[in-house]
Amino acid sequence: MRIANARMYSVNASAAEAWRTLLRWVIDRAGVDAEVIDYPPPQPLPALWARSDLACAFMCGYPISQASAAPAVLAAPVPSAPAYRGRPEYWTNVVARSDGPVRTLEEALGRRMAYTAPDSQSGYQALRSLLAPYARERGVPLFASMVGPLITPARVVESVLAGDADAGPVDSYAFELMKHHEPARLAALTIVATTSPTPIPPLVGAANLPPEDAARWRAALLSVAAAGELAAVRGTLLLRGFAPATVAHYDVLREAAEAATTAGYATLE
Repeated sequence: MRIANARMYSVNASAAEAWRTLLRWVIDRAGVDAEVIDYPPPQPLPALWARSDLACAFMCGYPISQASAAPAVLAAPVPSAPAYRGRPEYWTNVVARSDGPVRTLEEALGRRMAYTAPDSQSGYQALRSLLAPYARERGVPLFASMVGPLITPARVVESVLAGDADAGPVDSYAFELMKHHEPARLAALTIVATTSPTPIPPLVGAANLPPEDAARWRAALLSVAAAGELAAVRGTLLLRGFAPATVAHYDVLREAAEAATTAGYATLE
């Protein structure tokens, strides 16, 4: 039996339950032998992605672009908010407290910057690309301290709200989900910068997932958008549906990371 999981976008209990419902529907629709498992933080996501019995789980695009044995990319989510233009893309929001001193990215320089983990596109690599021009102009370090690794976008938000960091990068789709489910709490944050859109993390299976099984998973995921019985689930998850994706879609993330390194900003600092 293989496993499925939506840890990356299970931002709270309500979202986690909606993802479980959706994945169980997909398993039934695909007619595959699989179960939905819990895999809460701080358990390491790379260990989940490395499992040989993985059938369907969200995986960050940056490690996909670095993988020597590429996972079986199934499909990518399409968030329903108008800003996503019906495309499987996302970006990084740099957030700060609404009542704090940081109003722009420049005002975050010299302060405390949170981050998730170096293998995260939205929580590390996208910010590194955004900051590379500043590092080239001003030199490094750009910050008084780095706060992390915090592992999840939710912990970056918690760190900024608690005053442990002055700013931090947050996956835009995760941020929308958090705002949807906890509007009063997230109202204390403001977005001070955004990165350019890039391909959103897809659902993947292990590299050894048989092609015929991958095709069943893919077809079931692509049918989520039209499933009337999932309307409430899609609403809870701010999800339009899923779109086709391939490993090659994520090559741009490796190229951007290499460009930031060439520009002299190899690590966030």
